[in-house]
Amino acid sequence: MDKPRANPKRKRKPFYIAGGVVVAALITLGLSQLKPAPPGVERAAIWVDTVQRGPMVREVRGPGTLVPEDIWLIPAITAGRVDEIYARPGTQVQAGTPLLRLSNPDVELQLLEAERQLRAAESELVSQRSTLETQILNQEATIAQVQSLYNTAVRDARSADDMAEKGLIARNEADARKDALHENKVRLEVEQKRLELMREQLEEQVSAQQAQVDRLRSIVRFRRQELESMNVVSPAEGVLQRLDLEIGQWVNPGVELARVVQPGRLKAELRIPEVQAKDVAIGQLARIDTRNGIVEGRVVRIDPASQNGSVGVDVALDGELPPGARPDLSVDGTIEIERLPDVLFVGRPAFGNPESSVGMFKVTPDFRYADRVTVQLGRNSVNTIEVRGGLQEGDVVILSDMSQWDSHPRVRIQ
Repeated sequence: MDKPRANPKRKRKPFYIAGGVVVAALITLGLSQLKPAPPGVERAAIWVDTVQRGPMVREVRGPGTLVPEDIWLIPAITAGRVDEIYARPGTQVQAGTPLLRLSNPDVELQLLEAERQLRAAESELVSQRSTLETQILNQEATIAQVQSLYNTAVRDARSADDMAEKGLIARNEADARKDALHENKVRLEVEQKRLELMREQLEEQVSAQQAQVDRLRSIVRFRRQELESMNVVSPAEGVLQRLDLEIGQWVNPGVELARVVQPGRLKAELRIPEVQAKDVAIGQLARIDTRNGIVEGRVVRIDPASQNGSVGVDVALDGELPPGARPDLSVDGTIEIERLPDVLFVGRPAFGNPESSVGMFKVTPDFRYADRVTVQLGRNSVNTIEVRGGLQEGDVVILSDMSQWDSHPRVRIQ
């Protein structure tokens, strides 16, 4: 009788399954404890710099334009119509060179009316002065007559008094002559006071009329200047920069008619960002890039208020201007704030503000990875910034924007 034989492979199968499960569990456990691989960064997409120690020059930079130091704006004194234009922008002019001519009949009529009023006032002044002086002369003649009567009364009173003492005339007659003397004396004093009053009135009335004449003369002078201002001339030697008018155009008072500049004397008007302008001061050195050369200069004026996020700074140019420098030319200006003799510094990153702490990626020596570190920044310049902590001399850091990897402590450089 045959006996059934057991299959050895069937007996070993449960052990294989159990072993596979254990191995899979161990692999899963090992993989779960592995750290995730750092994200990759293209080497060509990052910008790096090496931390250095030494002198650092703090600078600020801003765009600007060249403008003339001396600008003569010629406004319209009175309204008028453009009749003739003698020069166009770009013309070299001298002081007194005719630029254009305006016309306005009302201005001429106003001048004629003012001259008529002046002549009438001057005639009135002459007539008034003559009348008052005649009255004074008549009063002086009256005083002369009264003076004569007074002198006669003095002699009669003296004679009557002597005759009364001798008994030749009555005492009443002598007293009557003394009364006549007193009367003539009072008349003489009254007439003299009247003369003084007339002279004072002469001065006051003539002064008032003279003031009226002076006022009208000033009006005539003003009207004449208005008429003369319609023949517009250059106030100084230079180049006619602007004259945007056409023949027949009507202009109102205050409108700019023309602008004359001296092209050889230019300055730079820079626009410095307001966050950097706090360190700019009068007298600081500056360099102006005209795209055809660098010109040295110095800060001479700072606007007291900012506009559109920038502060205006005027730089006087000390060096010779390069060829092609002209008004309204766009330039770039760099102002030297201060020199730091011995500091740790690096290129200015694309993120982070001065006097703050930021996260930066420091490159490993093999240049395969970059680890995130906290860096304390200090004073900044145009292209560099001071490092106060977190880095050492010789460290290589990434300066380009790495904000998308802020959540990772390490990145891999590919």
